Amino acid sequence: MTSNLRRRSLMTIPKIQLSLTPKISIDGLRYQQLEIEILTPDRVINPSDMIGLELPATVDTSGGVVISGRAPIWLYAYFVHELHPTKWVACFDPRISGGVVVATHSNQAAIGQIILEAPTNEVQLCPALMIVGPPNSGKSVLAHALFQALLQENPHVYLQRANWDGEGNWTVELGDEEQAEIMKVANKGALTEEFFPYHAQAILELRRHKSLVLVDIGGMVQPEKHPILEACSHYLIISSKTEEIDKWHEFCRDRGNLATIAVIHSTLETCEKVTQSQPYLEMTCGAWLMGQPRAVPDELLTRVRSLFLKRT
Repeated sequence: MTSNLRRRSLMTIPKIQLSLTPKISIDGLRYQQLEIEILTPDRVINPSDMIGLELPATVDTSGGVVISGRAPIWLYAYFVHELHPTKWVACFDPRISGGVVVATHSNQAAIGQIILEAPTNEVQLCPALMIVGPPNSGKSVLAHALFQALLQENPHVYLQRANWDGEGNWTVELGDEEQAEIMKVANKGALTEEFFPYHAQAILELRRHKSLVLVDIGGMVQPEKHPILEACSHYLIISSKTEEIDKWHEFCRDRGNLATIAVIHSTLETCEKVTQSQPYLEMTCGAWLMGQPRAVPDELLTRVRSLFLKRT
């Protein structure tokens, strides 16, 4: 009996929490902000969790609603549909510090309009940690592992993929390396003049909202990436080639004036060996392979965790 009651109570623990701000008015535009918070420790939910999910009763249909929070695309699509009776609906993008109008039923707001946040006098920027190193060293796998580990402790962590190689969290999470490579090639982009300036600005905006921003900039030292250097504060090198490490120090530390957090000598062997703790962490660690997730070493996790900015 006790076991059945406990099982039933666990099933009823909500996984999604919704909160609605009071009415906000900016430049005569009235709206509320719908905040989504995923309550599971790993911040993962399933489509079935939408069943029975209802909007707060205090939604004001005479104005607009800006949806905000880290959640799957399909959950955002569900709320855009459910908010159809409101005048307009926007989705908040922290990379531009504003909500993008995606549905409207009045002349209050237009499709594609950006509803900017009310300006604040002082905003402390959180740290932005670049994860760098030569190709085939495990940058994407390490970045994802760090992101997932830190996200369980702090929901205000963001991983910005500032590269056009087609990789994303989905390539790591797919679980099928061959299919991930096919989709990666199909989604591969190209470098343009606007690419890195766009991501640099996105990183700065994210630093105004988050507690820590992780940045994956790809495996090449390129002068075009200087805007990213200016937008970040720290860097971590992961390299399978010892001879490549100095050029990344020169690029990030000497040219970008970024602070060194760690140097990871990537290996295909399963190992964790710390060779230096100060002035930055240095260790040999592996293997960082797609489709073979591994835990982030405690020493590295502690060092990166120390960067967290506490948001009030």
